[in-house]
Amino acid sequence: MESALNVKLFERLPRGLALTEDGRQYLAPVQRAFQLIQDATDDLRPRQAVLTVSVTPSFASKWLVPRLGRLMDSHPDLDVRVVASQDLANFQSDGVDIAVRQGRPPFAPGLTAELLYPFEFYAVCSPALLAGKHSIKTPQDVVRHVLLHDAHGLWPVYLEKACGGQPVAISRALKFSQTSLALDAALAGQGIALASDPMVEDDLAAGRLCRPLEVTVKSEIGFYIVAPRAPRNAEHVARMRDWLIAQSRSDGCPAGE
Repeated sequence: MESALNVKLFERLPRGLALTEDGRQYLAPVQRAFQLIQDATDDLRPRQAVLTVSVTPSFASKWLVPRLGRLMDSHPDLDVRVVASQDLANFQSDGVDIAVRQGRPPFAPGLTAELLYPFEFYAVCSPALLAGKHSIKTPQDVVRHVLLHDAHGLWPVYLEKACGGQPVAISRALKFSQTSLALDAALAGQGIALASDPMVEDDLAAGRLCRPLEVTVKSEIGFYIVAPRAPRNAEHVARMRDWLIAQSRSDGCPAGE
């Protein structure tokens, strides 16, 4: 470099080299130039794929978020972005790679749908509510309490099933836009909510919620893993699908069957 530039850049010392004044002035812009080369090279290298998962807000807060630590432990290389939304995933314009939705297939042309959980719902409440003055021994006793409704509006269906096909009048109710809000109210002892396994299994196991009645109502809809037939990041989508199914099976649900 000194020969090409016809400038002395280094002082030759007995134990090494030292920059001359010209060398020190030359160093800073050369370092910036090398950094630009490094940045341009990094931009050309394949980046870690971001996997975008779309779930409803209630499913996110009650099921997915408590399990994300397990996902990070088993797949530390996955860069996961969770989108909590009630809207249907577009998969083309919104950047969503895989979704969990409650419904019944077929969802749309070009999509695959695999059962994650069947939708079977039942009544839940705080154990403290059962210890109050209005005990619950029969389905008719339920309506003496505040019934916590979500957007599905399933209390009339549940009570009719529980009461042998007889319609039951509901007098006291609180209505919420999301299942998670109704369940939070149930945890606070404000009434009785309807829920399915993925939403309350942890709270039931921990004793924060209990089932005042054994009646369970089965529905034709369920929680499904939905993804494009030809997804972007196909390997990562497959890994996420397998992890979701493994989690549901560990909860005792025969997902995918």
